[in-house]
Amino acid sequence: MNRAIWFAAGAGAGVYAMIRGRRAAEVFTADGLRGRLQALGVGARVFREEVAAGRAERETELRERYAAAYDSTPQLNPASNAGTTGSPEIERGQQ
Repeated sequence: MNRAIWFAAGAGAGVYAMIRGRRAAEVFTADGLRGRLQALGVGARVFREEVAAGRAERETELRERYAAAYDSTPQLNPASNAGTTGSPEIERGQQ
């Protein structure tokens, strides 16, 4: 009984090593390297798209947050310009 267990364990380890060796050898073939490079390209493209989407989302949030500061145009007080004939820049320069 003891020998049968060791035989099964040895056979299982041999099959496992053979499968792992075959997979490792497949990686270093032309098709295996091509597949790995394609997977790397796909991963880089997905990462780039995720970064672009996050950047656009954050830019939208910032534009909404600061929209009031940039969209409103300063209004001149009509009472302060009563009786003046020049532009505000000229009036400030004379003061």
